[in-house]
Amino acid sequence: MFAEVIDIERITPGMIRVQFAGGELDDFEPTEYTDQYINGYFVPADAPYSIPFDLDKVRGLGDDFRPRPRRFTVRKWDNDAKILTIDFVVHGDSGYAGPWAKRANQGDRLQFKGPNGSYSPNPNVDWHFFAGDETAIPGISASLETLNANDRCVVFLVVDSAEFEVPLHSDATVDVKWLHRKNAPDPSTLLLTAIKEFDFLKGTFDVFVHGEAGEVRELRKYLLSEKQVDPETASISPYWRRNHTDEAWREVKKEWLADQENDF
Repeated sequence: MFAEVIDIERITPGMIRVQFAGGELDDFEPTEYTDQYINGYFVPADAPYSIPFDLDKVRGLGDDFRPRPRRFTVRKWDNDAKILTIDFVVHGDSGYAGPWAKRANQGDRLQFKGPNGSYSPNPNVDWHFFAGDETAIPGISASLETLNANDRCVVFLVVDSAEFEVPLHSDATVDVKWLHRKNAPDPSTLLLTAIKEFDFLKGTFDVFVHGEAGEVRELRKYLLSEKQVDPETASISPYWRRNHTDEAWREVKKEWLADQENDF
């Protein structure tokens, strides 16, 4: 499936919102989940093909030309207008997705598969716990927008500084705690330290924690051991890993996740 860019908006210095329409979006079938995602495919420079392409065929062209997959949370899907919105996190000029979003123009195409997903806020708990970094913001934002005035949420988000904060909208009562890496002695411990110091609300709660692999793993240990969170019902996932390219992380992620199960 592919679609064309119709609008680009810089949300923060580190996030670009891209809206897509046309192409094959008439066939887009949204899931029931608020963390639904697509797998986008980026065509390397000088590749002998363009969008749309047969994924199975181009995979056989060798490493230099195979499309680079990247996963993106669906920020919004307008089923009436058939418009797909994706918020891209951008970090410099390395990689594929961020630089592509920075250069995107109306009419550019993106090919993708999906969507899929697994999490939506549990309506049967007393409150909702969300935590992560920039990569978790689209999923958290989409989740908050489905809640009603009777819901309560606590959100911990790590970003570089105040100018990287994103407005969060919800009918629910939302306590947002922004944490800034800038000038922090050890940015990798910001999230865990803040959550350990937090006085958890009374009652049952569900969990959505996504972000950097090492930080997420340490937070998972804390939540499962100290707060008795059930790993089978919590959505806790490492989106990326510090000091790893996306390709390098993909190569070791399966083994890393298996090793994580030995934490207990």
